[in-house]
Amino acid sequence: MHIDKISEIGIDHKERLYIRPENAEFPYIYREAMEVHWNSEAKFLYSPKPREWSYLSWLKQMLCATEQQSYKLIATPETIFTNIPNELKKEIHAWLSAKA
Repeated sequence: MHIDKISEIGIDHKERLYIRPENAEFPYIYREAMEVHWNSEAKFLYSPKPREWSYLSWLKQMLCATEQQSYKLIATPETIFTNIPNELKKEIHAWLSAKA
């Protein structure tokens, strides 16, 4: 399993959650059939705008999809949070800490 750092977690102008890996790229992530996509120009994974699932559930789904492609993405103290409400940021930190 490869390991890469998460440089940024954010919510874009279309209200989609995204994860920007430091180095890894996932042009074939769609093959996992998990509704996770790769933006090749901006170099980030993104989910659909949440309908039934929460942003935290989509984060879990996105990280699961990368693990299906033999990559473990890890947050670090340098990970940037963009447009993430404080409560969601706390939930993400708690889940990532428990997962580590």
